[in-house]
Order: sequence, then C-alpha cells, then structure tokens
Amino acid sequence: MKICGQNIRKIRRDKDLTQEYMAFEMGISQKAYSDIENAKVKINLDILTKISDILNIKPSDICGISHKCSTDDYEVKYNELLEYLKKNNISLPQDFQ
Repeated sequence: MKICGQNIRKIRRDKDLTQEYMAFEMGISQKAYSDIENAKVKINLDILTKISDILNIKPSDICGISHKCSTDDYEVKYNELLEYLKKNNISLPQDFQ
C-alpha cells in the first residue's frame, strides 16, 4: 500500500493541490488524509474512488491490483478464482495460464 500512497502524493503535487484541499473535498481531516498518503491506513475502493475523482484520474492510475500495491488477500482471491475456473472447465485467457 505504500506505493499507492506515494503515487497519490506525486499526482497531487503534480496537480499543485494541497493535502488540506484533498481532505476538505473528501470530508476528512488533513491528518486523516496524510495517513492515506503515508500508508498508515488501508486504501479501500471507496477511498481510491474519492481520491481519483478529485484528481480527475482513473483509480488504476493510482493503484493497480498487483503484488506492488495489495495485500495477500488479492493473491489468495486470484488463486481461488483460477482454481474455480479450472474446476468448472472454464477456459482461461492465455495470459492467465
């Protein structure tokens, strides 16, 4: 999650926006917003969507679902999905095999 926070900070600064502005737009304190950028809180889809809307970018521009920016939960869910597809004879795209 640290990479996501760093990406948010970089994009925010590139757009010349302050943490105070972001916090105001999100309806949270500046400290709470700072905690997001410093990876002190987990970034869920709701937070990611709010930030991307304010920055006028796609959520994937901030944080893709990958080993760089996720918890082990994503890997577990990904593996469970693959097993489900294989078990039910659903063909997988070549990239996923």
